[in-house]
Parts: sequence; C-alpha cells; structure tokens
Amino acid sequence: MHTKIGPYIQLMRLDKPVGIYLVLWPALWALWLAAEGLPPGLVLLVFILGAIVMRSAGCVINDYADRHWDGAVARTAQRPLARGLITPKAALILFAGLCLVGFGLVLQLNTLTILLSLGALVLATLYPFTKRFTYWPQMFLGAAFAWAVPMGYAAVLGTVPYQAWLVFAITLVWTLIYDTFYAITDREDDLKVGIKSTAILFGRYDLLVIGLLQSLMLLLLVWLGIWLQLGVAFWLSLLFVAGLFAWHLWQSRHRDPQACFKAFKQNHWVGLVILVGLIIDYY
Repeated sequence: MHTKIGPYIQLMRLDKPVGIYLVLWPALWALWLAAEGLPPGLVLLVFILGAIVMRSAGCVINDYADRHWDGAVARTAQRPLARGLITPKAALILFAGLCLVGFGLVLQLNTLTILLSLGALVLATLYPFTKRFTYWPQMFLGAAFAWAVPMGYAAVLGTVPYQAWLVFAITLVWTLIYDTFYAITDREDDLKVGIKSTAILFGRYDLLVIGLLQSLMLLLLVWLGIWLQLGVAFWLSLLFVAGLFAWHLWQSRHRDPQACFKAFKQNHWVGLVILVGLIIDYY
C-alpha cells in the first residue's frame, strides 16, 4: 500500500469492511420492504455507495474526536491520527469532502430523502462526542445507522410509513447488541481514560442484557413478519438469526476480548441472513 495513501485508507477503515456491511444491510432491508422486491436501480446504487462513503466519514470524525484517547487504548493505538500520520486538519478536510460526496449522491433522489439526509449527517457527526457525556453512545450510533431506514422508504415511496419506524427500531436494537460486544473489548482501557459505554454501564450483567436485547430484536422481527405477512424464507431466516445470537453469547461467555470482538464482526451475518430471507420471499 502506498505510504501516502495507506493512512487515509486506514482512517476511513476501507481495509475493514465489516462496518460498511453493518450500515448497508438495514438500508437494503428498507429498500426491499418499501419496493416489495427489487428497488429501482439508481436508488439501490446510491444507497450502496452512500453506505461506503458515510461509514468512511463516520470513521474519520470518530478518530478525530478520539485522537487524544486512542493512543492509550491497545486496540486503537495504531490508528493514523493517534500515531500522527495524519493531521487533525487533514482529517476534518477529508470528513467534509466525504460528506459532500454523500450529499451529491443523495441529490439524485427525491426531496424528502434529501431532507432526511441532513438528519443522518447530524447523527454521524454527533455520535463520536457522546461517549464523553453518556453511557449510551451505542444508542446514538444505532440512530445514525438506522437513519438509512426512513431514508430508504422515502427514496422508494416518497413517504415514510409506520412500518419504517419498526424497521428503524429493529436496527437500533441490533446496533446496541453488536456495539456492546465491541465495547466489552475495550472496557478496561475505556475505564482508564474515562470513555463511557453500555459495556461499562451494564457491568457484570453485560451478556444478560445482550441476551435480552437479542430476544427483543427477534420479537420485533416477528412483529414485522406478521404485520407484512412475510413468507417462509423470512421465518427461516429468523431461526438462523436466533442460532447466530446464541452462538455469539456462547463464544463470549468468558468475556475474552478477542471472542467478544469476533462476535461483533460476525454480527454482519445476522443482517445478511435477514436480507436474503426478504429477497427470496419477494422473489
């Protein structure tokens, strides 16, 4: 990797695509549900590219906000801003450029979607700073990721129906699940530097709460399936998701940081399985 480009690739986490999938799958759920099948090609392309661009922007502003802390956390100590490979000013310029690209993409869509995109920008910018003030930064991250859902419905239908907010809630709960696994990985270092998280808030009840959140997400998905009269493929996908959830809890039972981080990364399969169930159903 070219030495000048490499740090920027790392800053945007383009070398670690799991985060792109975690943003993209709920957006695609929304598009398929809104269109009751394959969404319009332009809309699909805008949301795929938008997921890549805005996830990259989110990583840049996150590392900018954490630049004084990342060096003290084992997992993040090698990040480009923490190591001084990129200046804070260059990071902010990159963030602004990515946001402009994202806005350029959404300008291809209808007015309601464009207006909703402003909310996505606010949430993406706000999230990294919330971990200084609240034990619920994962909730803000969930809202930022889930904002693609009402945008997806708006892009296809020109309106945001009630069902969109159920899918929004499902995405929000899912983010709390996987990002709490992520936060357990950093819990000891976060306590030292004063960063807050749900993993710290839940303490020794962390896996119990994750299990309850997994159950809540499955119940909300069942509600969605009944409401929209989804078919066999969707219900089979939920059984698969329940199995994945159980496996994530089991492999994290000793709270080993590597196991918890693995559970976080494997969560993207949850989103993909649900999407495949929807695609097969509507096909």
